Amino acid sequence: QVKLVESGGGLVRAGDSLRLSCVASSSTISNNAMGWFRQVPGKERKFVATISWNDRTLYADSVKGRFTISRDNAKNAVYLQMNSLEPEDTAVYYCAQAGGLGYIRTAVHEYEYWGQGTQVTVSA
Repeated sequence: QVKLVESGGGLVRAGDSLRLSCVASSSTISNNAMGWFRQVPGKERKFVATISWNDRTLYADSVKGRFTISRDNAKNAVYLQMNSLEPEDTAVYYCAQAGGLGYIRTAVHEYEYWGQGTQVTVSA
């Protein structure tokens, strides 16, 4: 059973930075695409960023240039560096591991395992 555990969320002010971490237990992530999604109450979960097995990355337009996804396969971890945070970035952020081949994936249904989420709140 794959378990993903996120950490690093919190309450910050607009313009601040946060770094989210996600560690996978009971499996290796080196061959999988990994992604970050976010969700606000009453709305669907949305794609934020993804990284392929060979470190190709893709970002949602809303975070491009501000967020950076990275991975450390030796630590079985994936990270999301979030800079210049805006109140609109407030959400629960989820880490996810895709199944199958490790190419870039952006759709929720393409991801097989999910973490429990970490809250990010950005005040104006």
